[in-house]
Amino acid sequence: MATIHRTTLAPTKLELLTDWLPRQPWYRDTGTAPQLAKAGGFRLDDPAGEVGIECMVVTDAAGDTTYFVPLTYRAGPLAAAQAGLIGTTEHGVLGTRWVYDGAQDPVAVTQLLEFVRGRAEAQHQSRSDTPDASVGRAWHGSGDAGPSTLEIVRVPAEGAEPAPGSVECDWTRSDGSTARGVVAVAR
Repeated sequence: MATIHRTTLAPTKLELLTDWLPRQPWYRDTGTAPQLAKAGGFRLDDPAGEVGIECMVVTDAAGDTTYFVPLTYRAGPLAAAQAGLIGTTEHGVLGTRWVYDGAQDPVAVTQLLEFVRGRAEAQHQSRSDTPDASVGRAWHGSGDAGPSTLEIVRVPAEGAEPAPGSVECDWTRSDGSTARGVVAVAR
């Protein structure tokens, strides 16, 4: 199980995302800088214990938009995912961390698929060793192997009907109310 360290990050995750999000093709540009807030999410464990996996939901008050951004944290660069590098941060306990877009990190993609298959358990976003039963999964496809491809839903729609293979979670809207929607689709 992943250990959540209560420490500093410089820059913070939201600072890294404020710079990175506007450069993404799916970002909804309002002409102003993003005003991000953490709105929800969950974690998944890397069986090898090497990669931190955080599936984060953020809201952008500048555009009243919600984004799903899976992140991975690594002790060193990952050449196979260089295009997915969000940035580096200094972790108060672990030192320099390379932060990647989880959609481009094979460990995150594998663990999200394992979650859909029922072979991995969602963990609470901010508490160590605490399962998060609120994160939903569905797999209604054919065969015992389960899904083999994953599509990240970058701008989740509230109340969207789950696909035959999907992951859904809750988040807090800018006004403080709660929403729920599909954040990943598996096929």
